[in-house]
Amino acid sequence: MQSQGDPRVLLVMNLVLSLLFASVVLYGLDFAGVVAFTWQRLAGATAVLMVLTFLVIR
Repeated sequence: MQSQGDPRVLLVMNLVLSLLFASVVLYGLDFAGVVAFTWQRLAGATAVLMVLTFLVIR
């Protein structure tokens, strides 16, 4: 029997890692002058990454 882990821990890890990745990507795009870094874009990008990660692991 294999444990799947606590879903709350997986959710928090997904949130933190998605937030970090989205912030690095948005900062790089802002630095390159492609898009401006805003908190709304960061929240949206984090949400999109969380959903994509959830779909891929299921």
